Amino acid sequence: MRIGIVCPYAWDVPGGVQFHIRDLAEHLIRLGHEVSVLAPADDETPLPPYVVSAGRAVPVPYNGSVARLNFGFLSAARVRRWLQSGAFDVIHIHEPASPSLGLLACWAAQGPIVATFHTSNPRSRAMIAAYPILQPALEKISARIAVSEYARRTLVEHLGGDAVVIPNGVDVDFFADAEPKPEWQSAAARGQDEGGGPRAGTIGFIGRIDEPRKGLPVLMKALPAILAEIPHARLLVAGRGDEEEAVAGLPAALRSRVEFLGMVSDEDKARLLRSVDLYVAPNTGGESFGIILVEAMSAGAPVLASDLDAFAQVLDQGAAGELFANEDADALAAAAVRLLGDPARRAELRAHGSRHVRRFDWSTVGADILAVYETVTDGAASVAADERAGLRARWGLAKD
Repeated sequence: MRIGIVCPYAWDVPGGVQFHIRDLAEHLIRLGHEVSVLAPADDETPLPPYVVSAGRAVPVPYNGSVARLNFGFLSAARVRRWLQSGAFDVIHIHEPASPSLGLLACWAAQGPIVATFHTSNPRSRAMIAAYPILQPALEKISARIAVSEYARRTLVEHLGGDAVVIPNGVDVDFFADAEPKPEWQSAAARGQDEGGGPRAGTIGFIGRIDEPRKGLPVLMKALPAILAEIPHARLLVAGRGDEEEAVAGLPAALRSRVEFLGMVSDEDKARLLRSVDLYVAPNTGGESFGIILVEAMSAGAPVLASDLDAFAQVLDQGAAGELFANEDADALAAAAVRLLGDPARRAELRAHGSRHVRRFDWSTVGADILAVYETVTDGAASVAADERAGLRARWGLAKD
């Protein structure tokens, strides 16, 4: 099958949608399909062979974050060229309602279109206001996918129609098989005594440092209370942003307990998640899924997350990872102290998470997406056959 996938966000800026599209494309290629991904990208960005650049993106505030999008006459021309040269059997557009390549592709594409909706935003006035403009494009979509029940709800309430829920995918074994990095592990995890006893440990956080909704300020606010109880604990932070500003609110004596790793490769992300005693996801909102939670569970990291609806669903309502009250630093601190002091509970979370996470593996998620592709392409072929039969009957032509 020839598959064209449209990514709305800049390829060179890491994010859950980009990672999902990358992993989906590579999974489909391994299965023998021909895949091309159209994405915004700066000229100097190194791209995989299956990615076609649609040109430079510009930053736009979107859903509590800053998205790098691509729109305009030049972008529309590049979309049309990509569609014409690709001769795709199916077009898979991600976030078709965002002002980027997805909407342009939806306007220009012919044939079967599958759309995936990632956004969870229950009060989007902009989406409601834009509906009359979006409607002609959205009506061309053959099948809709939402990555979670909360993304589906946003779609239903703002744009109408419905969608099948297929979650984001993860290569579970990639994370499960990663080697822990000794310098990122606590001494207790390495079988050594660091004077803190069983309540010492390493806490991990991965996300954009200077994006408030990722929740690092909440974790930083909780850290003094955690260190008061567990002085030998430390926090490892991976992600881009202003590191000095991130620790500005911490007492100077505690800042050495925070180590910034900067941007890490996929391999090092997996090793980090395999190394920590507790992974904390303090995100404050705007999440429709929670791919980092799935990656952490895949790596066997016990998870502590804010009680966002989407996070609760990914964590099996608290059975595969513990939840604390959103934006409550005291609750976060209390839960972290308890978990770092309870190896048996952490082992229980690891075991449940490792079982639960298999439903998010690409072997399952990829098959579900392919089933949608096959449904819409078979439907398009049936419609085309019916139209040909109708023309033959109308003009009295013999059957081919």
